Amino acid sequence: MRVALAAALCALAGAAWSAEFKVELEVPRLSVAEYHAPYVAFWVRHDESGAVTPLGLWYDDQEKWLKDLRLWWRRTGRGQSDPYDGLTGATRRPGQHSVDFSELPALADLPEGDYELVVEAAREVGGREVVRLPFHWPADQAATVDATGDQELGRVRLRTAP
Repeated sequence: MRVALAAALCALAGAAWSAEFKVELEVPRLSVAEYHAPYVAFWVRHDESGAVTPLGLWYDDQEKWLKDLRLWWRRTGRGQSDPYDGLTGATRRPGQHSVDFSELPALADLPEGDYELVVEAAREVGGREVVRLPFHWPADQAATVDATGDQELGRVRLRTAP
């Protein structure tokens, strides 16, 4: 009986763990005199409680500019230190980029509910922008949500699936 229960729990955990959570985003090409690739932060905010779960951060080695991601910094960034929670990586140049957060343990630990993916971008000697995409977790069916920024971010797409 214990072996069957353990196997069933492992199967359930594996099913939740394999849920899809992929983000595609465009970093637009800007015609400016001094261009710096944007820092970008990704996190999930629970609609009811406001609880924040960090997912990822794109930045270079100059941490002094992380405070320019003002919303991220206030919600979760200043409470962290290097290495930052989630998937981190270097800033990205203009173009289409994708990141797969599906395997992050933080997502597997999220309680069922309505959330929003928050994507914030800020550039040195540039602007700042926040894009929000609503979703339900865990996903009970495949879903795609799109939003478009005005300047620092182009199209942002979230794909979720069970």
